[in-house]
Amino acid sequence: MPAITVDNILVLPRLPRPDAATSRERAVTRLVTAHTQREGAGFEVRRPFPSMDLRSADPFILLDEMGPVTYEPHEAKGAPWHPHRGFETVTYVLDGSMVHHDSHGGGGTIGEGDTQWMTAGSGILHDELPAEDLVVRGGDMHGFQLWVNLPRDNKMAAPRYQDLRAAELTLVSSHDGGALMRIIAGDIGGFAGPGSTHTPIAYAHASLTPGGQLETPWPQDFTAMVYVISGSGTLGADRRPVVSGQLAVLGRGDSITVGADMKQESRTGDMEVLLLGGQPIREPVVQYGPFVMNTRQEIIDAIEDFQAGRMGRIPAEHGVGHH
Repeated sequence: MPAITVDNILVLPRLPRPDAATSRERAVTRLVTAHTQREGAGFEVRRPFPSMDLRSADPFILLDEMGPVTYEPHEAKGAPWHPHRGFETVTYVLDGSMVHHDSHGGGGTIGEGDTQWMTAGSGILHDELPAEDLVVRGGDMHGFQLWVNLPRDNKMAAPRYQDLRAAELTLVSSHDGGALMRIIAGDIGGFAGPGSTHTPIAYAHASLTPGGQLETPWPQDFTAMVYVISGSGTLGADRRPVVSGQLAVLGRGDSITVGADMKQESRTGDMEVLLLGGQPIREPVVQYGPFVMNTRQEIIDAIEDFQAGRMGRIPAEHGVGHH
């Protein structure tokens, strides 16, 4: 189900329609189908990148779609305690809820429509688990995690969180009311999302009614990608057909066009997409699991710091034997 809905989309502020005479519509340069793999304690994700087809997506490192899945009682799984350094994670939940804890004593719940930003920076330990009632009773789970790289000067920044409730997201409609967009971060068409990042990015979730079209300005100096959550339609200046689980990388330009097919095979009845892009960092990237740095020596340093407990330690109340 969509994380956020409105009773009347026509009352929302509207994105400006790109001027056909002066704007340059971005075309699809690459189309990638997400592969499936298991993460954490064994939950399944769809991952369009990094992959064999798309190894680099500067300034992003990874995009995982968790679900959609309906868990039976005591079947839901999460990601037990693990470290991070050198980047930011953005968790966006559509269905269900996640509970997190960290080695600094922080924690909280990410519910439907909520977004949480975690700047790992110099290093932190944390866990991400389904809420207890979801584990006990079972239920729906669907969400995304995006890893945003940090430039060299910010890789050792102090860890921090931003918890954004669903009501804080910026809601706008397409110029004709055929699409609803939730802006999570960045400036899109003069409307700003609440998320604050070290690396300038734009991140949004759009729902298009059958036959609807989304035409939106996009920052010219940003990269641009569109991931199809569900449904089918077309993308870009060349109207490339796309379906659920595909990610399109777009070329240069200052506007993006998404069109929804008249018939949608999706849980919501709409075509659901993520729009994401950012200012390329253009620095060397060396990744080893949960560590993303610029050099091999920095990865070795991260491993040693983790092993020595310099990224923090698991709080006693969350240690062995605690459920």
